[in-house]
Amino acid sequence: MKSKILLALAISIFCVAGTAWSKQLRAAFVYVGPVGDGGWTYSHDLGRKHLESLGVKTSYVESVSESDSFRTIRKLARRNDLVFTTSFGYMDATLRTGKKFPKTIFMHATGFKTAKNVGTYFGRLYQAQYLAGMVAGYQTKSNMIGMIGSHPISEIVRHINAFTMGARAANPKAQVKVLWINSWFDPAKEVAAANSLLDSGADIIAISTDSAAPLQAAQKRGAFSIGKNTDMSAVAPKSHLTSPIFNWGIIYEDLVNKVKNKTWKPSQEWWGLETNVVDLSPMSDLVPQSVQAAVNKRKQEIINKEFVIFEGPFKKQDGSLAAKAGQTLTDQELLSMSYFVEGVIGKAPGK
Repeated sequence: MKSKILLALAISIFCVAGTAWSKQLRAAFVYVGPVGDGGWTYSHDLGRKHLESLGVKTSYVESVSESDSFRTIRKLARRNDLVFTTSFGYMDATLRTGKKFPKTIFMHATGFKTAKNVGTYFGRLYQAQYLAGMVAGYQTKSNMIGMIGSHPISEIVRHINAFTMGARAANPKAQVKVLWINSWFDPAKEVAAANSLLDSGADIIAISTDSAAPLQAAQKRGAFSIGKNTDMSAVAPKSHLTSPIFNWGIIYEDLVNKVKNKTWKPSQEWWGLETNVVDLSPMSDLVPQSVQAAVNKRKQEIINKEFVIFEGPFKKQDGSLAAKAGQTLTDQELLSMSYFVEGVIGKAPGK
């Protein structure tokens, strides 16, 4: 009799544990670069680790080619409740997988297409890019800032435009020269581009790529640098001025809670400075206090909606009017931006 009671108790404990385990949300991440890139992928992985600290079971696959991502996304969809695909080029593969796994929820970073079980999320990094541009505009002596372009897509064009507008707000003579490398993460190409831009007269290097290698190249040449995605000050302390950064854990926690509470809907999340999902990393001691004060003032104006970055009047690169006085670009216009603004040197994808 005693053995039967113990057996029943063991079965009961197993069933309770099994039920708890089945309710533990599982989230997977698909990364375009290595988690050690120090930039884009590293910032997402910090967000994943934040979910782990909250008790979410997570996994990830790194360095997944955008052109061959379907197989990886499909594999993760089989054993997870929620899949985050963290690069623009994963958009169509995410939608395709979503159709095959209707009970799995997918969230695609930087995209613009949704479905019944597919949403999108991003941060308004262009706001932080504008502030970083202000820092560069105040600091440049040659009035030439070099920008390493990753891929010529609307997201990157928007960021470069905001950066340039910030630079010219601080210094109307400032110009931003763009050199495309057509890669997210290629330290060798990034360093070569940085040196080429420095050779052409730039005295500050900014990036839309994912590694900190260009900042180290700038430091070796005695030039300033602006990072991206994470605070890169430790990598190039004698060069780094600031970095526009992401705090993905905030939005990941919100999305996971919505899935848990069954309130998730296929929305298009795009969070700004006021949420702290995007921010400007602490400005270094290389930036004068007067400049820091001016940048922080403008940051608060953006948060308070007293200043809107893409509000007219402002011109395109060719001198034509992009927005007239009082006109503010819509989110759709920002998401499809294909032209450079006045002050950018380089070829935009729409050209």
